This record gives sequence, C-alpha cells and structure tokens, in this order.
Amino acid sequence: MTVVSVAYFIVYFTLFLVLLALLLFNRRRYPLRPHETPRVSILIAARNEEHNILNCLQAIERLDYPKDRMEVLIGDDSSTDRTRAMVDAFIQDKPHYTCITITGTIGKAKGKPNVLAQLAHRATSDLFLYTDADIQVPRGWVQAMLAGLDNNKVGVVTGLTTVAGDGFFARMQSLDWLYSLGLMQSVSDVGLPVTTMGNNMLLTRQAYEAVGGYENIKFSITEDVAIFNQILRKGFDYRNIYDRGVLALSAPAATFWQLLEQRKRWMRGAVHLPLYMFAILAMHSAYYPVLLPYFWQSSAGIASVVFLAKLLLQSVYLHICLRRLGLRIPWWQYVVFELFMVVTSIILIIYFFLPTKVNWKGRKY
Repeated sequence: MTVVSVAYFIVYFTLFLVLLALLLFNRRRYPLRPHETPRVSILIAARNEEHNILNCLQAIERLDYPKDRMEVLIGDDSSTDRTRAMVDAFIQDKPHYTCITITGTIGKAKGKPNVLAQLAHRATSDLFLYTDADIQVPRGWVQAMLAGLDNNKVGVVTGLTTVAGDGFFARMQSLDWLYSLGLMQSVSDVGLPVTTMGNNMLLTRQAYEAVGGYENIKFSITEDVAIFNQILRKGFDYRNIYDRGVLALSAPAATFWQLLEQRKRWMRGAVHLPLYMFAILAMHSAYYPVLLPYFWQSSAGIASVVFLAKLLLQSVYLHICLRRLGLRIPWWQYVVFELFMVVTSIILIIYFFLPTKVNWKGRKY
C-alpha cells in the first residue's frame, strides 16, 4: 500500500504543478464587443423555485443589454409551490418575458431537458443563453458571453458560477466551485475540451439544431454535459470563460444532505467527461482516501509534509483563481477550506457508491 501511495502522490503533485503552470501562463482573454447586440433568447427551466425565482428574474431585468434585443422564456415544470404565480406577477408588464406551462414530453427528453427542449422550440433568436432559476447573472452577462463567439465555429460558450452567501457553509461551497472550475479552466485554456455548465451557458442555434436538440439526445441527469459532448462531435468549437464579467451566483445547498445529492448528480455526469479530465478529478477526489491509510503506514512527519504540500499548492492555486476575479479571502479560510475538503471528499465517495437514486428537483433518477 505504501509503494502505491507514494506513486500516487508523485503523479498527483506532478499533475498539480502542471495545472498550476497552465493557470499562470495560458490564460485566454475575450474582449467585449459592446457595439454588437444580436437578438438573444434566455431560457430558464423552473420547478418549485419560489424561494429563488424572483432573485433570478430581477438579475435578468438588470442586464445591461437592450430589452428589445432579447426574449426571456421561462418553463414552469409542474411546480407545486408559488413559482408560477410569482413569475406571472413579475412579468405581467414586461412583454419580452414569456412563461410557458410545460406539459407532456418530446422525444427522449424528460425532466429539465424536456423543459429546455420545449423552450428552444419557442425561441425566435439564433443564440440561446441558459441559466437556472436559482442563479443571479451579472449585469454584463450577455455581452461577456457573446465575446466567446470569436469565430463562426464556436457552438458552446460557458461562463463561471459560484455560490452566494456569507455563512460558513455557503462560503466553503463558493470556494469549492471556484477552485474546481479553475482546474477545468487550466485544461480548457490549452485547447482541450472539458465540459459546460447548464446554469451559465450559451449555445448557438446552429449547434443546437445540428444535434437535434435535447429531444434527440439520450437522457442524462447532467443534460449540459450530454449536449456539450454531442455538439463537439458535430465539429463545433467551445469557449470557457473564467472572468468576473460572466460570474453568476447560485443559491447554496441549504444542508449538507442537499450538497451530497447535488455532488452525486455531478459525479454521475463526470463519467462522460474526457478521460484526461475525469482522471484529474478522480485523482483529486481520491487524495484523502489515499492519504489517511498512508498516515497509518508512515511516519507522522512524512505524512504531515504530504498534507502541508497539498495545502500550500491548493491555496496558491485558489488564490490565483480568486485574484482573476478581483476577490480576496483571509489566509485562515484557505486552511479551513482544506479541512472542508477532507470531510466532504471522504463522505461523498462513500455516498456516491451507495445504491440510491439521485433526487433531482423532487424526482428520482
């Protein structure tokens, strides 16, 4: 076990140093083109989001983009709370908003992909911007996402999302999002495809229709990963943007249990990532399950050095990610974040392999 552990740590730290170098020296930039204002369609699937939907819609209303150049399509997915009533009240004097009651399914789609498929049929523009009902997008979101369309081969543009909130649990989730997406960005910046995020995504109509839309894709609880892979197979390019201009804020998981459900769904989707990205995330998630047995089989001094080395590299990496976004945290939060990672990575791996279904918006898959 010790030989295997040592080999794992050598590979891990070598890979981490490579990713750190890529983060430092291979940043892509996408200049804004404010004079270009094509018509866009903003698509939102909503199911039982009475606590979040108004924040989402108010953020969209604050967008720094001509209202006559955008339409906002909201799909009410059989909500059993006040979501629909709240949406109707908000949009009653806003003609560029439309709320659609989703009934029935089309093609292979169900759940959220079915909502998005039906909204796409209603969309009248050639650019589809996607966000979720628990997300607040920044004012310059549309223009910043459009900047990713730097040539006519780009079919997917992905923004950046983190968690809102000042509480300890929300803060740790926020750092986790920014750190994990930073790992993906290092790979994306050197021209290797990774994935997209359905809560902060742009698809061109040409790319969307080339794959037949969500209704012609095999159902997945990570519908964004599924359509990303299909679009790339059709020869389209992608762009991932790690910039404050596209930084959207998500409502945090309210409890640790909700966090486990969310991450289990994401881990199901991770098996569809490119092999190199899956390997990076798998190695990262396995760090503490490998380290803890190593503590028992080696001296405390060596094990402590291994722990501190990861803490240092991870903190430097996260610091660079935060600096790109104009964010700062006190030094002790880097340490606390590492302890948070210890607990969540071990519990999540155990939970992932339990024979339970994923609970997603009140439905089990």
